[in-house]
Amino acid sequence: MAFGNRPQGNGGAQEPYGQQAPYGQPYNQNYGNQPYGQGYGQSNQPQYNPYMGGQQGPVYGQPYAQPQYPQGYAGGGNGSPAMTMNGQAAYSFERARRSSTTKAYGEMTLGLLLTAVVAVFTQMTGALDGFLMATGALGWIGLAVVQVVIAVALSWRIERISVGTARAMFYIYAALTGFTLASIFEVYSLPSIGVALGLCVAFFFVLTMLSLTTKKDMLKAGPILMVALLVLMVGEVIMMFLAPSQTTLMVTAAIGLVVFAGLTMYDAQQTRAMFDMAERSGDAATLNRISIVCALNLYLDFVNMFLYLLQLFGDNDR
Repeated sequence: MAFGNRPQGNGGAQEPYGQQAPYGQPYNQNYGNQPYGQGYGQSNQPQYNPYMGGQQGPVYGQPYAQPQYPQGYAGGGNGSPAMTMNGQAAYSFERARRSSTTKAYGEMTLGLLLTAVVAVFTQMTGALDGFLMATGALGWIGLAVVQVVIAVALSWRIERISVGTARAMFYIYAALTGFTLASIFEVYSLPSIGVALGLCVAFFFVLTMLSLTTKKDMLKAGPILMVALLVLMVGEVIMMFLAPSQTTLMVTAAIGLVVFAGLTMYDAQQTRAMFDMAERSGDAATLNRISIVCALNLYLDFVNMFLYLLQLFGDNDR
């Protein structure tokens, strides 16, 4: 058989000059349009090559599309470097958030310890009685005004003051609270104070864990809780003059306990939300400032719950 003629039995059709079909394969009319170096009878459709792991393009040995990498290798899959970096960033972010949240609760705990120490020291030395004898009602009002000013300044001007100043203001507030709380030793017995403190610690811990693990968004209840707190404060002042009885005291204490239980859950979730926003900036000073503000909010929740529990369960027969 002449090289260049089709095999016998196919009608004797002649191949174009210079084009040769491989031995044993029929002539392809489209062969003349094939790029140089491609085999006879191949089309431009992708072919499956089991040795290349997927579809192949028109040129032998070149992949038709981007190959699919197994997980853990660069270029694709859930284990790609991009996914790994995102996972590491998310892990670092979660660690930073937990660390900041722990710092806020640590600041709150130190403030409570300072309050307890100052309260006990004030009671043992009689400093509060001496202060009130010297200043009268104006001294008591002055202490309340100073505490309000410190709390407002920390909440509204936290971005404009240094971290050291904010921390000092918080601990001054805690010390002043301890100074005024020394008066409870003259009204309630030590066992009653201990029981109320233990109940408050347990109650606060349960509420905090519940708020940090539940899917319910307590932040939506913030405006309602703020209104309830305002109504509670105004109601206590009015009832003090209109119906100053033990029953009124117990009712307002029960309502106040419910309100501050909700505020505890709200502040716990707000603490986490504030750290989420601050940690995206990567500013350590901002995180420290926010931890102090959150510590103050949680501190106020704890102290008020303790006082309401003391009114409900404390023995004031002294």
